Amino acid sequence: MNQYSTTDTLLQANTHGLQRSLTGRQLSMIGLGGAIGTGLFLGSSLAISQAGPSTIIAYIVCGLVALVIAWALAEMVVVHPTAGAFGVLAHSYVGRWAGFVVRWTYWAIQCIAIGGEVIAAGIFVRFWWPDIPLWLSTVVFSVAILAVNAAAVNLFGRIEYWFAMIKVSAIVAFILLGLALLFFGLPGQAPLGLGNLTSDGGFMPHGVQGLLLAMVFVIFSFIGTEVVSVTAAESENPGRDVIRATRSMALRLTLFYVVAISIVLAVVPWTQTSQAGGNITASPFVMVFAAANIPAAATIMNFVVLTAALSSANANLYLTTRMMHSLAAHRYAPKWAGKLTKGGAPAMALILSSIGLVIAAVLSVVAADTAYLALFGISVFGALVVWILILITHMRFRTVRVRYGLPASPARLKGAPVTSILALLFLAAVLVSTIFIEGLTWTWVAGVPFFVALLVAYYFVDRRTAGRERYDPLREEIELARAKSLSTERAASSDVAP
Repeated sequence: MNQYSTTDTLLQANTHGLQRSLTGRQLSMIGLGGAIGTGLFLGSSLAISQAGPSTIIAYIVCGLVALVIAWALAEMVVVHPTAGAFGVLAHSYVGRWAGFVVRWTYWAIQCIAIGGEVIAAGIFVRFWWPDIPLWLSTVVFSVAILAVNAAAVNLFGRIEYWFAMIKVSAIVAFILLGLALLFFGLPGQAPLGLGNLTSDGGFMPHGVQGLLLAMVFVIFSFIGTEVVSVTAAESENPGRDVIRATRSMALRLTLFYVVAISIVLAVVPWTQTSQAGGNITASPFVMVFAAANIPAAATIMNFVVLTAALSSANANLYLTTRMMHSLAAHRYAPKWAGKLTKGGAPAMALILSSIGLVIAAVLSVVAADTAYLALFGISVFGALVVWILILITHMRFRTVRVRYGLPASPARLKGAPVTSILALLFLAAVLVSTIFIEGLTWTWVAGVPFFVALLVAYYFVDRRTAGRERYDPLREEIELARAKSLSTERAASSDVAP
């Protein structure tokens, strides 16, 4: 049973026709799979080049920030397991403009991410078959994930579960192998020990400045932890499953990210790892496999990162489709975008959300060498702003519930609002710091005009839809609580009547 018990009606929050078919096990793996992407396997070398072994601290700090966001979302969506998740919550607790901006921003950046991941998958295929045109792999993978998302949501849950399982299994095997190399040795090899953590300039070779720069890159590895909140509307039992999935993700992310990066830095000198770049054959993870004399190490890791890219694209398409469906329900997108198939999938929203795949297919033909970086980079600004607005929504959630005397959520973020404020300030600092980092200055050049355009669009769209009924979970909850209170008062007065 859901611990939140004001009324059974609130447990069955308005999902706008979406089916509650995702199991708790699937939610846990979808959440974990959404947070583990190619950034860990390939992009970690960029952070290591800035901070050396102290990159471990950067992953710990950024992991804590990501977990604050995940728990803040869990606290809210357990009370309101509604379609649109944090977009609808921002609409209710911060304002209509916030709901509009958060959902359209999240939809846009995830559409871009989908295209980037599909192109990355095509690049990984060329590792085995270099003569295959990039556009062909891109189109094949795009059609495949469209088919998965067009099916019933339980099929999506099963496929994403196994995608995530491959990534998790690879990391577990990597950790066990690394621990053996460090502390026990392998046949013909003595234990390596932890000397690489303090050699070549010490634990923090570039000082505090290098550590802070590393955090800017590491935080992007955790984007995706919000996926559990979006799946709540299609969970069999959101009150139970969202809490379990968030707790499970918290423990596993700490293990996988921090321990895995620690092993990379302990096994391979950081000066060597920092030169890996984005080349699969020079990935920090491949280096560890190679140190263990495992044959075909690059081939094994190429399969893992291919799976990671497809898993990320699959999950992101699911997220964008649900966000578009939610916008349609609020009349902030065409009404027809909210229509569902017999299997419960928002088909028209899926078609609109596939625009990232179309862009990816076009760019894979006209700009095959630069397409991935072009798509991936544009979404950085929007992702950080969405996280900041989620934390603002959480603080308003706490304040409003106290004001109206509404019951607290069964999944409470520890230390809030202090933890929410600290995480918000950290994200704001990361966002500002991108101005001063070479290669990231374009985040503001593209990001600020995008948000100005969104606010202008909101002004006209909201005026056009003024007066139309919009689903508001907070208003519904307040009305139900007042009705219950009035019913109790009437019952009490009738008991004392002569």
